[in-house]
Amino acid sequence: MRSIWNGAITFGLISIPVRLFTAVEEKSLKFHQLHAADNGRIRYKRVCSVDEEEVPYDEIVKGYEYEKDRYVVFSDEELERLPSDSIRAVDVVSFVPLEEIDPIYFQKSYYLAPEPTGLKAYRLLAQALQESGRVAIAKFTLREKERLATLRLHDGVFVLETMYWPDEIRKPDFEQLEKDVEIRPQELAMAKTLIDNLTDHFQPDQFTDSYRGRLEAAAEAKIAGQEVAVAPTAEPTQILDLMEALKASVEATKAKRDASEAEQPEPARASG
Repeated sequence: MRSIWNGAITFGLISIPVRLFTAVEEKSLKFHQLHAADNGRIRYKRVCSVDEEEVPYDEIVKGYEYEKDRYVVFSDEELERLPSDSIRAVDVVSFVPLEEIDPIYFQKSYYLAPEPTGLKAYRLLAQALQESGRVAIAKFTLREKERLATLRLHDGVFVLETMYWPDEIRKPDFEQLEKDVEIRPQELAMAKTLIDNLTDHFQPDQFTDSYRGRLEAAAEAKIAGQEVAVAPTAEPTQILDLMEALKASVEATKAKRDASEAEQPEPARASG
């Protein structure tokens, strides 16, 4: 893997030199826009809205729109000179229980690997953090933006999770949720039973991207000159009676769980 950022984890007076790596790789089929007549790739030009001329990269600057159609312009050098407390550091500011952080704040995951000179301090912080049962809250700067982040341990490696700032989280405002509805005790009991029937341990390996698989199969079929079969789209089931739908769901999930348990091999008996 290639690092995308070099810096240090800092907490107190301790500094641990580290490198930052992208932790995830999204896998999906990538489509290009083509001209339908000849399958030529569609290209986009950078055109000025004033003189309608194409603009080369070296003539493009960054502008902040402070009023409609009015901008203040910054050069790359000016942006680099702006002070930041976390320019080359993952600056730990506090330690908190993970359960206190709403997942809505989480954005993207990165790995933080130590430089050879920082291995002992890295392992020390990792062990202390793991035994404390907490995660670190930190700030750092990546791609000209200061970011809030959590630092936690996963399989012996620090995972840096970038977060949205509090003022970036939109407040939910939905009028329909202000209406009162009556929840009957038997409906609530049936809903809880359904949850119990579907309760399991999280096993990520059992989940696959079925749509991506079908898309890849369809692409292979088209490459081979075959027609792509289109399955009919089922209409969503309309809920006419909530209680009947709950009962049917409970029965279906119970039957599925019973069948799954029946397929499990019996534990071997100890020989006498």
